[in-house]
Amino acid sequence: MPAAKNNAQPQLLFVDGTFEELAKEMAEYLKAEEAVQLASKDKVSKEDVLSKLVAASPGLSTVPEKEYTAASNLLIHLVLQSADPKKHLQTLCGNLAKVPINSSVHGPGLSLNALTTVFNLLPQEDVIRARIFLEIVKFLKTHSMFEYLRPYLENLSDWLEAWDASEEIERMIYENVAETAMEAGEESISYEFVLKAMRTFDADEKDEITSEDAQRLSLRAIKMAVLSNTYFLFQDLRAIPSVQALSDSHPIYSQLLDIFAEQDLEDYTDFTEEHEGWVEQQKLNPERLHRKMRLLTFASLAAAMPSREIEYTKIAKALQIPQEDVEMWAIDVIRAGLVEGKLSQQQQKFLVHKVTYRVFGQKQYQELSTRVDHWRATLQNVLGVLRQEQVNAKTQKEREVQDLERKLNNAGISGGNQGSSNRRQQRERTDNDD
Repeated sequence: MPAAKNNAQPQLLFVDGTFEELAKEMAEYLKAEEAVQLASKDKVSKEDVLSKLVAASPGLSTVPEKEYTAASNLLIHLVLQSADPKKHLQTLCGNLAKVPINSSVHGPGLSLNALTTVFNLLPQEDVIRARIFLEIVKFLKTHSMFEYLRPYLENLSDWLEAWDASEEIERMIYENVAETAMEAGEESISYEFVLKAMRTFDADEKDEITSEDAQRLSLRAIKMAVLSNTYFLFQDLRAIPSVQALSDSHPIYSQLLDIFAEQDLEDYTDFTEEHEGWVEQQKLNPERLHRKMRLLTFASLAAAMPSREIEYTKIAKALQIPQEDVEMWAIDVIRAGLVEGKLSQQQQKFLVHKVTYRVFGQKQYQELSTRVDHWRATLQNVLGVLRQEQVNAKTQKEREVQDLERKLNNAGISGGNQGSSNRRQQRERTDNDD
């Protein structure tokens, strides 16, 4: 679905003939008697003829497979001759989305090609493109064809801005993309577009962020986030105004989100006891939530340890598990990307190398301050040891120098006495000879 290159009215190059001739041909092909009669008159409104042709366009779904593309292209060409094509295009696209019944294998592809032809032939900044794109997304969702949509997601935000689409259309597109991605098993993409849809509500308008659609999307986002096997940080979600509004309309969901954002397994256990049966009633998969809270609790424990060492006993207590299961959970939290470290079976400790902070607020700043103080004390101790070693080394060197000088002095004195003795003996021999 590439964007049109310019804003001029595009044409299908292979279409030849006047509007009246082509409209009559199309009407006869679709067996639309009213359209045939109108197209046969000398003076007739083009818009009236187009209205009859578009009304008869469901007949395209019954044409032979080999004729479908030519017939749909001709009808698209005629509709684009309208002074105001958008009056007809949405209805036309709705009918083009009906898969040809005579093409069981290639039918969806033929319909998709017709829809994308409409999209591509419209001027690049025409706002009607947003509605056509919405029809395309709905079609891809219906026929589980997400892979055809994937290449265009990167440009979608820019397209919507260029089209100056309304917030409602923008939200509908994002939500349908999210549903199409979810059906394809693309949870991360689906969640991303649910958040995009939620951000289309005006944060300054209370009526918008507390509307039924806003609350519905917010609840959906929370469910997706807490159940996801790959999503562990909730600050972005909590910052969205419509989610914050849930504290009044759906306080239990708001409480659950707060627990997953920054609290621990003990808090979650208290929550389930306080709201017994609620998790099951909401179909939130208790086992998955419990497992995720254990991983999040492990991450919080690792972040709170200034020494970067966690004893197996502390992990077992925090995660409410037998001590023999600690290593299994350590492996799981590393796989989840929340913590990096290694196990020391000999010391019965988990050595933390790196940890992801679930939230960074006053508590985390305090923990960071404590850790910095711990590092400072450690470095001061190391510096003190180094300085003492320097003093010891200097003292040792001075002692060695003194010992060497002493040995040299002793050697010099001994050599001098021996020399004097030899000289005296030599003089005595000389005197005797005389």
